[in-house]
Amino acid sequence: MHYAITVLVALALVTAPLPARAADDSKVKAATNQVETGAKKIGAGKVGEGVDETAKGVGKTVEEGAKYTGEKLKEAGKAAEPDAKSTGQSIRDGAVSFGHSVKNFFTRLFGG
Repeated sequence: MHYAITVLVALALVTAPLPARAADDSKVKAATNQVETGAKKIGAGKVGEGVDETAKGVGKTVEEGAKYTGEKLKEAGKAAEPDAKSTGQSIRDGAVSFGHSVKNFFTRLFGG
């Protein structure tokens, strides 16, 4: 019974933080399925086999989930890149404009 509770907690922890599905998450799904298969083996009385498979599945789920999340972050960074460049360009343009305004102010003030 203790193993079944451990497996259920592991399943809850593994499946809850999965990232949103959009890219190729098939390896994450496969690892999650391995956890479920291990849990079923424990329920069927094959405790040693089930715990082993569940533990391996949890490890693979964490590993593949981290890789998948890294890929998604890269995609997000690439998607935000044009906005970041245009924001930087806007700041530069604003600074140049301010510099011209200051120059014109002092030129007019001192009759240059």
